[in-house]
Amino acid sequence: MDLYLTEKTADSTDKNKLKVAVEDLANVITSAGGEPVEFFFGEGLKTIYSISEAPSKVALEAALIKAEIAYKEVAAVRIVGATIEEVRSRSQEANYLVEWDLPADLSMETYLERKKEKSPLYENVPETTFMRTYVREDMQKCVCLYDAPDDEAVIRARDVVDTPIDRMTSIGSIAND
Repeated sequence: MDLYLTEKTADSTDKNKLKVAVEDLANVITSAGGEPVEFFFGEGLKTIYSISEAPSKVALEAALIKAEIAYKEVAAVRIVGATIEEVRSRSQEANYLVEWDLPADLSMETYLERKKEKSPLYENVPETTFMRTYVREDMQKCVCLYDAPDDEAVIRARDVVDTPIDRMTSIGSIAND
């Protein structure tokens, strides 16, 4: 199965309603023959990001439409920096999401080579942990996840690997605190 990123605007920022929205998304992914990997929230709980394994983009979109779940987009992605098994059994949660709109002339091969070359430089910003990236197969953008104490630490980490930030948000949680 392939890996997909689904972005959905949340209908509410109420944590109970978001839990239901995540359960509904998980059920849709399963009904499409897929399996949820992880969910995270951006923009003050206004955007739901879903990572799932599914047989195809068409199957996932058809299941979303059938369930009458509005979504921004579904895109095939590749995970970099972790495995699916590590994500599913992770002990540490990301708290920052960075989106980078990739340059039109950047190929997947060049991106992956650059990532491999630059990733050791994160050690220069020890307060920030790069956790994983989901890079779209169409090379439109990548979504990078970090654990960091604040915005400035994420910015320093991105600067050290010489990679821009097009959008950055702290990732919300719907866990009971």
